[in-house]
Amino acid sequence: MRQSAQGSAETGTPRTRPTGVPRVPPQPVAADMDRERAVAADATRGEHTHSEQPIPRPRLVQRASVRGQILDALRTALVAGELTPGEVYSAPALGERFGVSATPVREAMQQLALEGAVEVVPNRGFRVVERGTRELAELAEVRALIEVPVVLRLARTVPVDCWAELRPLAEATVRAAASGCRATYAESDRTFHRAVLSLSGNEQLVQIADDLHRRAQWPLVGGAPSARGRAELMADAARHTVLLDALTARDLDAVRALVGEHFGGAS
Repeated sequence: MRQSAQGSAETGTPRTRPTGVPRVPPQPVAADMDRERAVAADATRGEHTHSEQPIPRPRLVQRASVRGQILDALRTALVAGELTPGEVYSAPALGERFGVSATPVREAMQQLALEGAVEVVPNRGFRVVERGTRELAELAEVRALIEVPVVLRLARTVPVDCWAELRPLAEATVRAAASGCRATYAESDRTFHRAVLSLSGNEQLVQIADDLHRRAQWPLVGGAPSARGRAELMADAARHTVLLDALTARDLDAVRALVGEHFGGAS
């Protein structure tokens, strides 16, 4: 029997290559080529391959969510007067109160420091800023300078039907005021004002006005006049529905008077 040039697998004899014939490297089969192309395509799209470890995104999302919840809780406690102006609060103590670690509390308090609600006390915590009636009056003046011209312009240009769509928000402020909770009313009040100013289409104006509004709701030294009773909250909320009536009727004089009165009450 004549032996082939590549040898015999049965006999185990080594395979030989005829002289003069160039050696061809092994060629990948079709499945290997498809796999390589798929990996290259994944790399081009920025997708991870089997050799990479996925990024633990859920943990980052959860941490941000906790920080946001603590920030909302601290803002509510601030408006409700549960955080006393001039007092220093540590992140660990507040964390124990909210049932979380000190880290999200510290991050939330740092955000409040940027907003001007608290100030950092090295090695101790955060002190709630002490504010007086003069600062509240200054905030009301700035808000009036920004919002009154905008609301008057909206009174002349916004279709009447748009004001009807804000009626539920105005009614929500009345219900919030009836509860007697300052924090609940503060959030409802800001929601109504944001909705009105949003009709201007100027997002920067809305953000600036909302920041001023939030600062106007912080407690004052001694608790007055921020410690507003239920009757005062109800009177303030009633101005919202009356304002919508004036806007619907395009009564500019009434709108000007109502908005000015509203800011005069520092609400």
